[in-house]
Amino acid sequence: MTFYQELQLSSAGSKQLIRNTADKKEKLRHILIYNFKVYLVMAFCVAVVSAYSKLTGSDNSVVGVTVLLAVLVLRQADFGIRTAHGIFSIAGIFAVLMVGPRLAHMVSPLPAFVVNSGCILLLMILGCHNVIMHNHSTFVLGYLLLLGYPVTGQEYLLRVEGLAVGMILCMVIFYKNQKNRPYRRTFLDLFREFDLRSARGRWYIRLTLIVCSAMLFMNLLGLPRAMWAGIACISVCLPFPQDCIARSKDRWMFNIVGCVLFIGLYVLLPKSMHPYIGMIGGIGVGYSAGYAWQTAFNTFGALSIAAGLFGLPMAVLLRVGANAFGACYTLICNRVLYTDTSLLN
Repeated sequence: MTFYQELQLSSAGSKQLIRNTADKKEKLRHILIYNFKVYLVMAFCVAVVSAYSKLTGSDNSVVGVTVLLAVLVLRQADFGIRTAHGIFSIAGIFAVLMVGPRLAHMVSPLPAFVVNSGCILLLMILGCHNVIMHNHSTFVLGYLLLLGYPVTGQEYLLRVEGLAVGMILCMVIFYKNQKNRPYRRTFLDLFREFDLRSARGRWYIRLTLIVCSAMLFMNLLGLPRAMWAGIACISVCLPFPQDCIARSKDRWMFNIVGCVLFIGLYVLLPKSMHPYIGMIGGIGVGYSAGYAWQTAFNTFGALSIAAGLFGLPMAVLLRVGANAFGACYTLICNRVLYTDTSLLN
């Protein structure tokens, strides 16, 4: 395996390669490449987000995160349709990201529920036909991040410009990497094949309603960070609900683990180091092969921002409460809404 091929491996793939290598010299080579990859990805992420913050303003750093997630996914994932038609999916997805969150913030919670439901369902149709790619965890997550950090006026115009640049970048990378895919489906087939009698169609509806209603309840109660509950719901609402039980347990348990670790770092490190705790979490995610510890380390970035806004105790309480609520709420809704049918229908 070449150096470049090893860089393309996931964390789980790199760890398995290291475990399966008997030769000590070769094992050391794999370990060094794995560590290099973790810090290379981290440096790339920091560079992209920093560039977006500098060009579009600090309030739009979340645009850099959204574009970065899309770029990393579209290097390898597809939409289950012809590659040229996938360009239209990317255009539609970014159009929703530009308009939907802004529109939802212009209205009260109940109309916002309608807006969010329409936008998230459209994102599911445009980006998630190929269920095994788990594209919803990227595009719907991006929508919720933009929803959770609203801007107006000139900042909003800069946000749209930043997303437009990201859209073009994603189109170029997607077409370059996916141009030889043999799919026959077209862009319009994404809509023609949306069927409430299929498990795929019901999963679209189930995820949309669960995510949007969870955020609605948070908003009606006047609680901040409603997006945290929505993100927890996305994470737990898997295509096959029987997989949701273990995922739900990992979600709330390892959020607590992440909060405990964050509190330790927050207390032990000098105040000048607090802005870097999120970066430490990013490195931890890079070394994590499984969902549970990725969840724990992802907590660092969210709490780094929230602690500055609400104070550490309130930030931790909100984080734990929103994730526990989102995970449990998703399980309950899955029991009510799920009917078993093949996702290949």
